[in-house]
Amino acid sequence: MVLTCPVGNGRTTQRDQASGHSRRKLLSVGSLLVLGGTTAPLTGCDLFDRDDQPAPPPDPLRPMVDESLALAAEYRTNATAHPELAGRLDPIAEAHTAHATELARVIGVALPSAVAATPTTAPAADPAGALAALRALEKTAQQSATVACAAAPAERAALLGSIVAARATHQEALK
Repeated sequence: MVLTCPVGNGRTTQRDQASGHSRRKLLSVGSLLVLGGTTAPLTGCDLFDRDDQPAPPPDPLRPMVDESLALAAEYRTNATAHPELAGRLDPIAEAHTAHATELARVIGVALPSAVAATPTTAPAADPAGALAALRALEKTAQQSATVACAAAPAERAALLGSIVAARATHQEALK
């Protein structure tokens, strides 16, 4: 480093009889300026306050949202395949869509823009077979909702309990 001002050693300089700046003082000020100039831009890029914590796990109710949407799709597919059952199946499909909507609101996720999910099975050839298949799906879904309700915190248990009850009612309505 080249210093162009008179640097003294604590004594007065011969040129103007004034005390000059010490070499140590100039070097420390210069190093502070250099360090300050390099760290100031880095603080804005999140280099020093990194949070290397993993992302939170998905909400345990997320599978319930997907299951409700899948059930609604099954009902709509069967109602389309058997128009004579549409009067019984459409309200149940709407109930499952309402369950998915409320569950998504509680866990803070958005429903897909196309609420109708693709059904997992093809509709049965006859209406009686379709009703039996839907009853079996409802029974499985009721069991999974019961397990979720038992494991849920108190503020979610009421919602899950009502879904369990609705799925039990759907089974009876399909007889």
